[in-house]
Amino acid sequence: MRAAAAGSGAGALRALLLTHLHSDHITDLNDIYTMRWVMSAQPNPLPVYGPTGTAAVVQATEAMLEQDIGYRLTHHGDLQWRPSAEVSEVERGVILEDGAVRISAAPTDHAPVRPTVGYRINDGERSVVIAGDTVPCDGLDELCQGADVLVHTVVRRDLIEQFGLPRLTDVLDYHSSVADAAQTAARHGIGTLVLTHLVPSPAPGTEQEWIDQATTVYGGEVLLATDLLALEVSGPAS
Repeated sequence: MRAAAAGSGAGALRALLLTHLHSDHITDLNDIYTMRWVMSAQPNPLPVYGPTGTAAVVQATEAMLEQDIGYRLTHHGDLQWRPSAEVSEVERGVILEDGAVRISAAPTDHAPVRPTVGYRINDGERSVVIAGDTVPCDGLDELCQGADVLVHTVVRRDLIEQFGLPRLTDVLDYHSSVADAAQTAARHGIGTLVLTHLVPSPAPGTEQEWIDQATTVYGGEVLLATDLLALEVSGPAS
């Protein structure tokens, strides 16, 4: 639905990038898998990139959908093929080149979740890094060198510590805080930092607090990600 609202759709995806296999990061996989299948006029395998274990997750997703697949094949006479995916399990290096677009991966640190990866997408001279869930680490630094935009999941350490519940405070040791993400962006001279997957979800009217925490250590542009947020990536200054 969000892809449709952005003027795209599952059938148009050139790559689906998974940073890791936590359920909250792959919960829509089954919908993308199904919609690409039923909305395509011919077999159109879904290209999926992710860490080791991704192939097993995609296989399990198809197994979970088996009854639904049967319903649709029975109902739609012009649907004569099953859904499929082309899975590439990645760790480091260039994983996709398509015209001017080049996507690279590097290991990140979300232990005890292993392995995990981040991505850098280059389009000509413009570049965006997708950190995923990670603490600061060498792999993320590798991706961020000379990048224009960093999209980084973050947690608010100060708020989580106020709850004092072990199951909540546990998340602090494998996610970056707002300050951690901002320091990574500052260290590499990144022009725009986009904070996403905000934990806990900001209460209405408190959004500026997140930005203020970042700007104490980072002088670039800071944005809070929202559905359908569009950014113009200008690339390096001439």
